[in-house]
Amino acid sequence: MSELHFLVPGDLDTPTGGYQYDRRIIQGLRARGVSLALHRLDDSFPFPGEDALAAAARVLAGIPDGATVVIDGLAYAPLLAYLQPRHRLVALIHHPLASETGLPDGLREGFRQRERAALALATRVIVTSPATARELHADYGIAEDNIGVAVPGTPRQVSLSAPPDSGPLHMLCVATITPRKGHHILLEALAGMHGLDWHLTCVGSLDRDPATAAALQHQLRATELESRVRLLGAVAPGQLDAHYRSAGLFVLPSYHEGYGMVLAEALSFGLPIVSTTAGAIPDTVPPTAGLLLPPGDSQALRRALTMLVEQPSRRLALAAEARRAAQQLPSWDDAIQCFASELPGECHYE
Repeated sequence: MSELHFLVPGDLDTPTGGYQYDRRIIQGLRARGVSLALHRLDDSFPFPGEDALAAAARVLAGIPDGATVVIDGLAYAPLLAYLQPRHRLVALIHHPLASETGLPDGLREGFRQRERAALALATRVIVTSPATARELHADYGIAEDNIGVAVPGTPRQVSLSAPPDSGPLHMLCVATITPRKGHHILLEALAGMHGLDWHLTCVGSLDRDPATAAALQHQLRATELESRVRLLGAVAPGQLDAHYRSAGLFVLPSYHEGYGMVLAEALSFGLPIVSTTAGAIPDTVPPTAGLLLPPGDSQALRRALTMLVEQPSRRLALAAEARRAAQQLPSWDDAIQCFASELPGECHYE
């Protein structure tokens, strides 16, 4: 088997679903005997400067002819000018760059054009959900038989501790503070729920988009929710598990998800879910385990949250279905095996 080359921008330990996926796949492939070289690109992707592009070009130039090169989607399209047919290119797409929320129209269209051109050069395109596969086929013209789906794994929970049945309902949101995650919509919804007994913990980096984080903190003050909403920033995995275990409801008002690993994690902890119909979320969260609403609709979100605060029996019914749905989720061993099977030719392993 020839060496596999994996290009990832930034720190592989960054606490987001996309980086966790890349890290787990890389670790799993190495554990199964795949010779894998990890090349860490500059963390400025998908908006690289000249120096970052030049450094990435040198990495690609140093990879031997005929090698299989997996490039994370944050860097794949921005490297369009440096992609070469002498490599077997594998684009790992968590979701298209053009699907990010808050992009100016010109930048969005530029991403779309570069992604379309770059993906046409790929020997194989691997995505993390059937929804993203459908999107790439319909909107980017990628042949269905050139797209492989390798859904993320979800750890099995050995035991589930029930949240307290008295006191305020503890809601949990796990998401990096960026426009796509819809935190501002969540605060709009909660601003009309002052008379109900609840509190919210938001776990997720406040540093990746400082402007959005600052706007959210201003919104907290303006809506007088500071005493009921905590913005914790990123936490260690063990601490995150504790937040899942103490929660009674999981909420994620995203405008788009390429899969939604935190939603699968919430299911695995037996949490009822309130989220949206955006992207791959309906594929991840069955309708029996959660309430899925149109993205950006704060009024619908308020109604759903109010109902679940006021109706513990409905939360319990959704939680029971979440536990059932979790049994159908793939493990990380399943995900790694699937990813390996989607790699071109001689990179397959048994």
